[in-house]
Amino acid sequence: MKKVLLEISNHLAYVTINRPDKLNSFDFETLVDLENIVEEIKLDKEVRAVIFTGAGTKAFSAGADLKERRTLSEKEVRRNVNKIRDVFTMIEDLPQPTIAAINGYALGGGFELALVCDFRYAVKKATMGLTEVSWAIIPGAGGTQRLSRLVGTSRAKELILTARKINAEQAYSFGILNKVVDDYELKSSSVALAEEIMKNGPLAVTQAKYAINYGSNVDVKTGLAIEAKAYEVIIPTEDRVEALEAFSEKRPAKFRGV
Repeated sequence: MKKVLLEISNHLAYVTINRPDKLNSFDFETLVDLENIVEEIKLDKEVRAVIFTGAGTKAFSAGADLKERRTLSEKEVRRNVNKIRDVFTMIEDLPQPTIAAINGYALGGGFELALVCDFRYAVKKATMGLTEVSWAIIPGAGGTQRLSRLVGTSRAKELILTARKINAEQAYSFGILNKVVDDYELKSSSVALAEEIMKNGPLAVTQAKYAINYGSNVDVKTGLAIEAKAYEVIIPTEDRVEALEAFSEKRPAKFRGV
């Protein structure tokens, strides 16, 4: 059984962590499989949005596979931590918009996977948290950095240093989630968001994401320079001309990503 599944349909990629009996936790093999799939998506110009989720109904991902961790040497632990950090950074750097469809537990590395996505939708029963300090370790896949940038350092310290688990409504109130939905709505709501994005010029979407990601942690002047460079990429594209022609002809634009 494959530990990570990839399905691509109508320019939308679905990535599913497929270890439901292990609450979709990450062992080393799963991380390698995920890395290969993310690299494939990155290079696929036909993919315009990506949804990440977990198999089954219990968990998005419960994080690191602790049963595996008990068998690892210190060298192997470092290998695993470096791998999950690198893979999640690859996901964060994908040119396509990414959506975490959180269908249950999102703990430790599972929550960190959600944090690297551009958008986070969760079911009402979802439980989230960076619980690593309760295992005498710390978040190692970017959680200390990304959560603090999302909710502020004080709130991040409160959640991380207490190893507190929070429900979906709390996560929404903290600004972690974009939307909370019923179980049956999770896939359709995530797809609807992806489709709303994908109807726009794909090159413009990727450049806008690039400008936001790389401009948000620098001073405004530098951010404006990043935005200007991103805009320059769009000017010579056929899609930009197509948008103007479609407007003139009062018809929907047909974007091809060129």
